[in-house]
Amino acid sequence: MKPDLTVPGQRVLVTAGAAGIGRAIATTFADAGARVHICDVDRVALERMSAERPDISSTTADVANVDDVDRLFADVRARLGGLDVLVNNAGIAGPTGRIEDIPIEDWERCIAVDVNSLFYCTRLAMPMIKAAGGGSIINLSSAAGRLGFPLRSPYAFAKWGVVGFSASLAIEAGQEGVRVNCIQPGVVEGERIDRVAAAKAEAFGVTVDEMKQRMVANVSMRTMVSAQDIANMALFLASDAGRHISGQAISVCGNVETLA
Repeated sequence: MKPDLTVPGQRVLVTAGAAGIGRAIATTFADAGARVHICDVDRVALERMSAERPDISSTTADVANVDDVDRLFADVRARLGGLDVLVNNAGIAGPTGRIEDIPIEDWERCIAVDVNSLFYCTRLAMPMIKAAGGGSIINLSSAAGRLGFPLRSPYAFAKWGVVGFSASLAIEAGQEGVRVNCIQPGVVEGERIDRVAAAKAEAFGVTVDEMKQRMVANVSMRTMVSAQDIANMALFLASDAGRHISGQAISVCGNVETLA
């Protein structure tokens, strides 16, 4: 039977959904028939998204802040009336440097956004998804969640944590019809990787172009991936075609061999 990659009527929350990977995921779900709500810390990006996609509702929120998350879920209940899918997409690159040189506040902010936010959002989403009869939670990890990443230890620590969180929840909630997976993007083209490349180039004493070449040289397919590639996988996991996939960390990366 041909797989159905539409999700008509699904109620979906995407964190950090106003730009980049989050925007691609939100619009892909909406185009596939879902009712989508997003949040973001960037008010300008949210305003732009609302103007371009008025069918996607939104809340300004920092998901590393518990009060903001409480307010976000109050909006989700009011706008969507329930929840079938949570996409924990929010994340930051974190600091670049040797572990002894990383400021404590930079470490703590990376963990707050990349790890704590998953707990804050999932603890409120899980009862809603169970009440809906089951659904899907999709967490964004990274190739840094399966490989060592020198000079990026806070980010790697966080993204390995996402994998363990996802695997544990898949076991915990599977009998109640909740599937939990994580996606591990590789080198995703866009503004974020430009900033990372610039920071690492400075640390290594090379040009930004040379650093980007190094990044792609460690990918078997010698290519970056797009935000749309990640969105396509998220849609697949939440659709009927992915109904028996849970507890998995799925790389969409062209096969990143090492991170440098």
